[in-house]
This record gives sequence, structure tokens and C-alpha cells, in this order.
Amino acid sequence: MRKIAWVLLLLFVFAVPWEYSLDLGEPLGNVARILGILLLLAAVPAVLQGGRVRTWAPMQWMVLALYLWLCLTLFWTIDAAATLEKMRAFFQEMMIVWLVWEFAETPADLRTLLRAFVAGSWVLAALTLVNAVSAVSPEAIAAGQIRFAAYGQDPNDVARFLDLGFPLACLLLRSEARRPWRLLAAGYLPLGFLAVLLTASRGGFLAAVVALAGCIPLLARGHGRAVLAAVFGLPAVAVAAWLLVPGAVFDRLATIPAQLAGGDLNQRLNIWSAGWHAFRQAPLAGTGAGTFVSAAGLAPIDTAHNTALSILVSGGLCALCLAAGIVTLAVCSVLATSGPLRVALAAALLVWMVTAMVATVEESRTTWLLMALIALAGRLKAENPRELDQVFPSFDAPPAPRPVPGLAARPTPSEDPA
Repeated sequence: MRKIAWVLLLLFVFAVPWEYSLDLGEPLGNVARILGILLLLAAVPAVLQGGRVRTWAPMQWMVLALYLWLCLTLFWTIDAAATLEKMRAFFQEMMIVWLVWEFAETPADLRTLLRAFVAGSWVLAALTLVNAVSAVSPEAIAAGQIRFAAYGQDPNDVARFLDLGFPLACLLLRSEARRPWRLLAAGYLPLGFLAVLLTASRGGFLAAVVALAGCIPLLARGHGRAVLAAVFGLPAVAVAAWLLVPGAVFDRLATIPAQLAGGDLNQRLNIWSAGWHAFRQAPLAGTGAGTFVSAAGLAPIDTAHNTALSILVSGGLCALCLAAGIVTLAVCSVLATSGPLRVALAAALLVWMVTAMVATVEESRTTWLLMALIALAGRLKAENPRELDQVFPSFDAPPAPRPVPGLAARPTPSEDPA
């Protein structure tokens, strides 16, 4: 059963970036939700069969505490239906922190999970480019259509998902020994960047700059060939951007300095002002999970566009303290690692923080998947530091010319640490 759960976990991670592009409607939902339910159905018997659960770290307990607090808000929520819906949604999203912790056992498993996420990001980028190519026409441009995203996805969400893949792809590029995996990682960088441009997301573009800045030390140190290939590949990327990306996209991105200097951040300031007023009405316990729109008096299609403010309004200062504790534990796990793995995870976490300032990301599966991967990396550094350094070689050591024997072997359930 553990093998079945592991395969389903990989499929789930692969589907997370592009989940909304394949939605079967109620009661099934999108592909990640379906795989998540199947994964949970396989995980519970697998754990019961093994007879024990892997000992939790503070991260898992903190996530559980946050979820239970959000459930408690049902007793004082201003919108019971919205809170009940969020209780179900948060469970489906937060459970990934436990599932990765329970079924990923070796450093090679962490690398496999990263491969699955980058491969899923590939799919999201490809779907975005296909949508742009099929939609770009003189009529569409005349009608003002300059933003493109994979079918069923929001452009801002697409850019955010794609940005997280950049440092993880660079980590794989410098640590993979097999050419197919290196090509998967290397090919994602130009493809993902073109897709981010096509979304015309200003926040997504800024996060992409942060992500690519984090990629520089991963590629530059000890990888002269990779840097040289990137330099020679820039003209091809520039030509592709010139042909595929409408000029109005660059005009929109050019407004970023003005928006930061004195603009309303696309009406976000008004939303934040309304949210702050709602927070002051119930500062300690909040108005109930999923009630930001109702509490702030906004239109149903609006969101908080700020993760901290969304948590403050919905769960109060208590929820924000728990969420801050989770982020703090993630930072500690990143610092516990070393070398390229630390740089890549730090860059991914910084990208997440940047996007959290202008988006509501506590309700995203990518958020909890990132926290799960970071917690796993911290645990593996403590349990198997030598193997982790072999899978993700340090800056001073070149990548292994071939896979390290025995690393791919997964221990039996009886060998799992308690």
C-alpha cells in the first residue's frame, strides 16, 4: 500500500501546478482534488498496515493547530456556509504537509518530488503558450486581450506557480546526472519565463525576477557551461518573446515603477483598506474562515490580495501568529540545509513571500506543497546528511557522473524512522 500511496503522491504533486486546467465539475472537482482523495484513501490503510505514523515535527503540529483554529471559527463566523466550505478546502490543501512527511523517505525521494513539480510546471507553461498561440489574432489584440493563461487558470496564479519552479529547476539542472532530467530542468527556464510574460502579471514578473536572481548562484558556481549555454540561448528567448508576446504586455509591465511609487496597485489599496476596517471589528478571533469578502463588504469575485490580511480578517491575530510560526519553521528548515539545496529552497520561499504580499495564497495547494518540501529537506539533512549531499552536491563538488548506488532504493516500512 505504501508503494501505491507513493505513486499517487507523485501524480498529485505533478498535477498541482495545472490542476484547474482539468476540472470535471462537482462533485469530483479538478484533477489535483481527485488525486488527493485517492491519495488519502491509499495513505490511511498504508499507515494502518505499517502499524505506526512517522513522528511529527513542529511544522506538522503547527499546521494542524492552524487548521483546528480555522475550524473553531465556525462557532462565531459571520458566514457559516463559507466557513464550512473553507474547512473542507483547507483540509484538502494542508494534508499534503503530512503526506509528504510520511511517505517521502530518502533524499532521492525529495529529488523525485522536485522532478514531479517541475514536470507539472512544464505542463502549465506549455498550456499557457498553446492558449496564447491559439488566441493571438488581430481581432483579439484589437479587443484589448493581452493576458493569457492556461485554460481554467487565472493569469496571476499561473505566473505565481511558474515562478516557484525556476529555482527548483535550476537545482535539478546542477544536480541531475541523467540527460533527460537535465533537459527537463533546462528547458523549463525559457519556457516558463515566456509563459510568465504572457500572463502580463506585474506581481508575477517581479517574483520571476526574484526567482531568476536566486538561480544565478545555482548556475554560476562550478557550471561555466550552463552559464555559457544560457548566454547563447538569450537571443533565441528574445526572438520568441518578440514573436509571441504582444507589445501591450511590455507596456503593462512598464507601469510597475509607477504603481509601486504612487499607484493604487490595481485597486488593491482600496481592498486592503476595507480589509483592515473589517479586522478592527474582530481583531483577536476573526470573522470566520473564508469570510474576508463578506466582512470587508466586497464583491463576491474579489479576494484579499494579501495573505497576511486575509488570515487576520478570517482568523484574527491567533491565526496570524500560527501562520507566522509555520513560516518561521520553514525558514529554520531552509537554514538547516546547505549548499545548492539551501539556495534553491530559500529562493522558492522568498518568491512565495513576494507573491503572498499581493495575492491570497494560504488557500493554494502550492503553498502547502512548498512548506512540505522544505520541512522534508530539513528532516533529511538531520537524518541522512551524507546521502542528501550526494543527491544535491555542494558548490565545491561537481555533480555525480552517475546515480549513487542504493540511493534509489526505498526502505521498507519497518525501516522507517519513528
